[in-house]
Amino acid sequence: MVSTSKISTIHGSPLTFKLSDYNLFAMDTSRRIAGFKYDCLLFDMDDTLYPLSTGLNLACRKNIEEYMLKHLHMEESEVPKICVDLYREYGTTMAGLKAFGHEFDNDEFHAYVHGRLPYKKLKPDPVLRNLLFSMPQRKIVFTNADQAHAHQVLNRLGLKECFDSIICFETLNPPNYTNVPTDNLALTWSNSFNKDCNQVENRCFNSKTQILCKPSVEAIEVAIQIANLDPRKTLFFDDSARNIASGKAAGLNTVIVGRSDLVPGADYALSSIHNIKEALPEIWEVEGELQQMIQSPAVETMVLA
Repeated sequence: MVSTSKISTIHGSPLTFKLSDYNLFAMDTSRRIAGFKYDCLLFDMDDTLYPLSTGLNLACRKNIEEYMLKHLHMEESEVPKICVDLYREYGTTMAGLKAFGHEFDNDEFHAYVHGRLPYKKLKPDPVLRNLLFSMPQRKIVFTNADQAHAHQVLNRLGLKECFDSIICFETLNPPNYTNVPTDNLALTWSNSFNKDCNQVENRCFNSKTQILCKPSVEAIEVAIQIANLDPRKTLFFDDSARNIASGKAAGLNTVIVGRSDLVPGADYALSSIHNIKEALPEIWEVEGELQQMIQSPAVETMVLA
């Protein structure tokens, strides 16, 4: 029997973590270095760690529309609009389909939608890899996508080793994944809290679906608790204005990626993730007297290499 521990609460009900998963984060937490402005960097993945111009986003939407047509037998002329409308209303088209009562296997959906993507368009990014390795903070991927897609993308980009953990679809929606093995990156948890309609502030997502995902403030708050984060010392990177607004509502410091202008709730804007060092030098800067005493081991490794 797996030992569990109850850590904090959401909506009055306890979150229950596998101790094996929680210990992974306990180990990571101990790596925090005093004197830095941020303890953790929380990164969205798709269209954040790589540019929208790769075309994976459009290919993914095409696959979703095909799935709706062939497996859910929707009217062909209506599928494109329904796909976009559900995405806008529920955060992901999948979440919207589930909310409207469509029954399908989550794994099969993900395999159809993501398993057929042109991943070959993603190339290793040594510049971003070096930047990530030089950052002394914990680094976590927070994506609505499934675990298999997250690993495929990070492996193609050469970035998987840069991150301590992945919070993905299976992390926030575990009931259908009780028999799925997880490696030391993807985290699972069990819960007993109410996922019914959750009214949130203006410009933030209204969670009213059985699928928990960004831009629901609830999803972000759960991710914060799973990862044992201090929102005030966490920097959240995302390409979605809605996700940024919800991240700010959850208390995170926020960075909109892929544009040079600020959106509601954004503290910083990055036209490209590669501009991070110029726009956010405080990630590397040590405050006060510790400045001369602390040096990132990752930087040393990069220099020696």
